[in-house]
Amino acid sequence: MPKNSDRYGSDVLAGDWRRPHKDRVAEVELEPGLVLESADEGFCGAVVAWDKSTVTLEDRQGATRVFHLEPAAFLVDGRPATAVRPSAPSPSGPLLSASGSVAVRGASARVARESRIYVEGVHDAELVERIWGHDLRVEGVAVEYLEGVDHLPAIVEEFGPGPERRLGVLVDHLVPGSKESRIAERVSSPHVLVTGHPFIDVWQAVKPSVLGIGAWPEVPRGTPWKEGVLRALGIREEPGEAWRRILGAVRSYKDVEPELLGRVEELIDFVTVPPAMQD
Repeated sequence: MPKNSDRYGSDVLAGDWRRPHKDRVAEVELEPGLVLESADEGFCGAVVAWDKSTVTLEDRQGATRVFHLEPAAFLVDGRPATAVRPSAPSPSGPLLSASGSVAVRGASARVARESRIYVEGVHDAELVERIWGHDLRVEGVAVEYLEGVDHLPAIVEEFGPGPERRLGVLVDHLVPGSKESRIAERVSSPHVLVTGHPFIDVWQAVKPSVLGIGAWPEVPRGTPWKEGVLRALGIREEPGEAWRRILGAVRSYKDVEPELLGRVEELIDFVTVPPAMQD
């Protein structure tokens, strides 16, 4: 056998053996909230920023790391992927926001109105930001959260709503006879609009097909809903980490149930359209 012959080919551990060939992986466009895992280091986090050559990820503890945008450098849902910067929008035709409205190019955030929209929790606020963030910044509407619908009467009293200071509230599981509906009735006012969706949790407002499941699982009464869903789906993650993946799968209004879309659009109109034009 010749001296330099290699009967078994090159060393399988030589070079960057942890990554598949770049031609064998899919490309995924960067966007805020997209969950990526470093193929080399195992760091998993949501996209919070990027530039020409790097991307910054933030994990669920708030730690951030910067990674180079190299071929097959990441895993998405356990599968190798090449993260790329978003392609430039086509100059022909209007650019649409995630809500489907015409995006205002180069617009800076308007000074916040006195009117506000409240949602129940952090996940609700993040989903509203994902779909309507552009619209809300253009209109100057701030979104805050209640940390539970039980706090609604006190928040309304402290807010002091009026004709030029309107308050819109989005409530989970707002169905007749529910605790939420009884609390909503206590804050009746022409300057306050309390509306909501029928879902137990805002997670359900994301279409199951977007996540690759047939339907959201039924959770037995008395079982914490998020934990029950994750258990039924066989997902061994904390709710916060699972939510990052759910939110990362949402690209536009098309990925969200109409029962949520209509209610949020109604609230935005309520706090931005002058009262005289609504009558």
